[in-house]
Amino acid sequence: MNRDRDQDQKSINDQNQDRDQKQERDREWDFVDRGKSYRPEWAPAENDDAFAVRIIPPDNAGSSGKKIGSSIRRKPLDTQEYIDGVLSGNRTILARAITLIESQAPRHRSIAADVLNALLPKACSSLRIGISGVPGAGKSTFIERFGLELIRKGHRVAVLAVDPSSSLSKGSILGDKTRMEKLSRDENAFIRPSPSGGTLGGVAAKTREAITLCEAAHYDVILVETVGVGQSEITVRSMVDFFLLLQISGAGDELQGIKKGVIEIADAILVNKADGDNRHKAERTRAQFETALHYLKPATPGWTCKALTCSALTGDGFPEILDMIFHFVNLMQQSGFLDLRRKEQSVQWFYTIIEDQIKRWFYSNPHIRSKMDQLRENVEKDEIPATRAADEIMDLFFKIPQEEKFEKGEKNNG
Repeated sequence: MNRDRDQDQKSINDQNQDRDQKQERDREWDFVDRGKSYRPEWAPAENDDAFAVRIIPPDNAGSSGKKIGSSIRRKPLDTQEYIDGVLSGNRTILARAITLIESQAPRHRSIAADVLNALLPKACSSLRIGISGVPGAGKSTFIERFGLELIRKGHRVAVLAVDPSSSLSKGSILGDKTRMEKLSRDENAFIRPSPSGGTLGGVAAKTREAITLCEAAHYDVILVETVGVGQSEITVRSMVDFFLLLQISGAGDELQGIKKGVIEIADAILVNKADGDNRHKAERTRAQFETALHYLKPATPGWTCKALTCSALTGDGFPEILDMIFHFVNLMQQSGFLDLRRKEQSVQWFYTIIEDQIKRWFYSNPHIRSKMDQLRENVEKDEIPATRAADEIMDLFFKIPQEEKFEKGEKNNG
């Protein structure tokens, strides 16, 4: 009897506790309904795409075991909605359009191609600037200061930041946007971090396409931030008008500077962090690079690569950087080289697309896949050398009937 009484009393206490907790939650959410917000203090006052927040009441937050994914899933867009959204400058739809063209899913390729083809003729004429540098050179801080200076001069700025992907997990941090807090809140700026996805050259596989979408959204200055580059990661040169290379003091002497192949494609070298006690050291580094540049052929005919110092922290040197870039643009427009460079880049893009499609078809062909699985196992067991395995794959490729080749390849590519 006593045990039953204790259990009944425990049940009553639990019910009272549940009731008190529910009343407390109701009071909290009544307070929210009266205008209280849980937005952080640093959040912008305006409720726009620059800061997206969604408060989910505790009863719906998954504590009951219910999944909430379906309640916040975004509505799929059709081709025309993508096109209209990008042309209207909607940053959310622009971001979704870039995600669409970056997708490797076969079901997305057709709509991505339709969107890109429709927006290509409507892309505005922009100034494309590539920005690269050694890790720790302050690229993100520099870009934020640079972008805000451009906006103050009346420009609309898009930043395509490429983040290195892990060779093991294939993932990327994509933290550049969080490091450009002020720029990301400006309505005239758009920041898009993308993973490199193992693509060489310091850029992402679809950076060229993303540039076109940003131009269609009326951004007249496109900044392409590459991963921290080495001597060979220079693909960004083939998609921008002007290439900035950020350096820091202590990067090496003149000879070391010459050995870095990325310097050969730069239109300007900026020694960043030239402030405080580091100012004199940065000036010495600038002088060393200026000496090294005398041994190199200019990346752009009719232009001499400049070496300058700047501080992204204080803003020193930024007026001179802007004057230098727009002087470059005027010179190249007058000489006609800017137009010539764009045409060469378009042809290079054409060849890149062909190579990507051939590669995609090759590895999706069922005959090739089946044979590769078998040969990979043989190579792993050291039964045949890799060179012979590659020859066998190519022999198979040439034996596949022409019609069957491309019919099956296209079918697998969706």
